[in-house]
Amino acid sequence: MTELLLSLQITALGMGLVFGAILLLWLMMILLTLFTADKETASDSPVPAPVSQTDYKAQAAALAVVFALAEQELSSAHPLPEPPTAIVSAWQLGMRTRQMSEKGNFRKH
Repeated sequence: MTELLLSLQITALGMGLVFGAILLLWLMMILLTLFTADKETASDSPVPAPVSQTDYKAQAAALAVVFALAEQELSSAHPLPEPPTAIVSAWQLGMRTRQMSEKGNFRKH
């Protein structure tokens, strides 16, 4: 019974260390983003002209079309040609037939 209790304690300690390390990393990421984030003041940023939401959607759609057309022109993808049919010459057919018949005769003995 003591072995089971000891194994449970070791398991709990290991899981606690893993979750503690995850939480510590999470806290460090939060602190890094708080301290290293770019902060803009009101005097630094120019006052933009008011733009409606539909203008942003139209601009985004136009940019998507431009990028899709540019990618289509640069794409080297093309359909693969079908491989040629395997043409077996009479000599190859004769040799293969002879080999198969020899193997067949060899197994009979």
